[in-house]
Formats: sequence, C-alpha cells, structure tokens
Amino acid sequence: MTNEVDTGEPDWDTPLMLATTPALLIHALMGTASAVHTGWASCVDESLVQSNVLAMDDSAGNYVRLVEQEFVEDGKSEQVWRDWTLEVRIGAVLMTGHWQFEAASHPSDWEWNAREASRAFERACVLIGRRVRRTLAVDEPVPTAAVPRASRH
Repeated sequence: MTNEVDTGEPDWDTPLMLATTPALLIHALMGTASAVHTGWASCVDESLVQSNVLAMDDSAGNYVRLVEQEFVEDGKSEQVWRDWTLEVRIGAVLMTGHWQFEAASHPSDWEWNAREASRAFERACVLIGRRVRRTLAVDEPVPTAAVPRASRH
C-alpha cells in the first residue's frame, strides 16, 4: 500500500455519485407546495397547459419541467383552479409538486404561487446542470364584453 496523494485537481467531468430519495428532493424543493406526489407518468393534462418550461439532461433523459395550467374541479364547473406544477424526473421516478388555488383568488395569491413554483424550478434545474435566467413577459388583457364608448353630453 502506498500513501501517494494525487496533488492535481479533479477533472471537471468526474462523475459524482450522490444518494438521495424522492422524499429528500420533495422536502428540499417543494416544501411550500399545496400537494406533492411521486409517480411513473405525468399527471399534467396537456390540453390544459397554458405555459410550459422544460430543462433536459439529454445524456440521461432526466428533466425538470414547470407547467402552468387551469382546470375545473370535477363536478364543480363554477370552480376554476390555477395550478403551477413542478415535475422532476430522475431515471424512472417522477416527483411532482403542485401550487394550487382558485383562479378567482386575489392577485397576491397568483404572485406568491408563481414565485414559489419558479424558485423550486430554479433549484431543481441544478440537479441536471442547468441554470435559469429570468425574463420579462407581457400579460395581455383578457377580452371582456364590449365597454360603451365615452360620449359627450
């Protein structure tokens, strides 16, 4: 046995092994989510998706996805829900967190849920070696019934 120590630096592409579980990732990433679960397949209904941001690890097939969707609760057609869903797929396991509230809620609820889900997405992207950059987006006004034009009397 020799006591030789390599004095060089490790190669930047040296594989690192880390033992983690879905429970640990859910705890670290999705602590503020209103619901979390694991699965083999996505629970997102693609027909309801309003926005979708995906970060892929092409070499292993792992991904992190943030989806915004709106849906109607079964049997309650008047109750519309807004949902931000974070999916983290590592290997065959899919970990999912939902930030949900009624769509008619106060705008501060929208901001809080969107911010929390976005932060979780940013942190999760580190798992697959991706960085997230924030951008500006313009929300167009929702069309409403025609408003009468102002007139002079």
